Amino acid sequence: MRPVEEQLELIKRGADEIISIEELKAKLKQAKPLVIKAGFDPSAPDLHLGHTVLLRKLKHFQDLGHKVFFLIGDFTGRIGDPSGKSKTRPQLTQEAVDENAKTYKKQIFKILDETKTQIVFNSEWCAKLGTEGIFNLASRYTVARMMERDDFSKRYANNEPVSILEFLYPLLQGYDSVVMKADVELGGTDQKFNLLVGRDLQRSWGMESQVILTMPILEGLDGVDKMSKSLNNYVGISEAPEEMFGKIMSISDTLMWKYYELLTDEDHISLKKAVEDGSAHPKKVKSDLAKIIVEKYYNNDTAEKARLGFESVFAKGELPDDIREFVFGDEKVSLIEIMITAALASSKSEARRLVEQNAVSIDGEKMPDANAEITLNESGKIIKVGKRKFAKILRAAS
Repeated sequence: MRPVEEQLELIKRGADEIISIEELKAKLKQAKPLVIKAGFDPSAPDLHLGHTVLLRKLKHFQDLGHKVFFLIGDFTGRIGDPSGKSKTRPQLTQEAVDENAKTYKKQIFKILDETKTQIVFNSEWCAKLGTEGIFNLASRYTVARMMERDDFSKRYANNEPVSILEFLYPLLQGYDSVVMKADVELGGTDQKFNLLVGRDLQRSWGMESQVILTMPILEGLDGVDKMSKSLNNYVGISEAPEEMFGKIMSISDTLMWKYYELLTDEDHISLKKAVEDGSAHPKKVKSDLAKIIVEKYYNNDTAEKARLGFESVFAKGELPDDIREFVFGDEKVSLIEIMITAALASSKSEARRLVEQNAVSIDGEKMPDANAEITLNESGKIIKVGKRKFAKILRAAS
């Protein structure tokens, strides 16, 4: 095992809070692999860069020689994590949970070492609790402690419902730590309460408490809200490399430093100083960031191609070489139908929203009306959505 201080330097990188650092030092001094746990609810099938903040920290522990457990909360996922939620979440079906879990397993090894990662499902022990087990678990925590949780207390104060089922979520997540004998549990800052419950439950079972390490929530491309697919401000780790590169180039220069810190192992402090003293240009530094991230999920050649493609299309105003063509049988086609057919929008509502945001143009002319009928010809027209999406649309030859 590496020296304790050397381990701490990597562990603390990007971390928001560690409870407690002294306990972590004591565990590391034992000079044996620690059990590191991070749980993921299979409530959404696709991972984005926001999810990778925790995965990268797991990889840090993995690189230091510790035992990493990727916990899929297939049992707790049926309840739904109430963290940060303003209302009770609908329960997921077992079929949806199982399908999402399969997708997770395909994606996490883009970051984690498959040979050193143990994937576990908490249904393995939670489903066996039975009535007596649930009674025992519930008896170890009070309603008063539960109501210390910010989202529960706010909803209660506003006369909004809080179900007893939601109280079970942090209890079961904490029980995971008891069963797994976790030494360290990772989570986002919004998971702090759940992680603390794990510490309390381990003590109530006569065990040494786990250390908890929280990571910051990564803002999405807008630089305001948490990265989320529902807010369309995300970068998916399975997206096309050109799309990933372009999205990262759209973030602000300020947000760029947080992406460097949480998504790369680069010396972002030195880079920031270089930009501040004028020895490095922020656009070049951001382009390097985009390439590093794309390369992480693809390879160097693909990342370089994405960079060159971005520069030719967006810096020089050229059209991409591999622009897709879509042929329509009718002379007049609705703008919404064109956008959906050309995969420039996933739904009618998204197409309308993009038009309302003034993000859609045809042959350089902005399209102000989502209900417009577009007259096509055999030579074709170029439709552009946002800064990175292009398609050529034309009428079939008569």
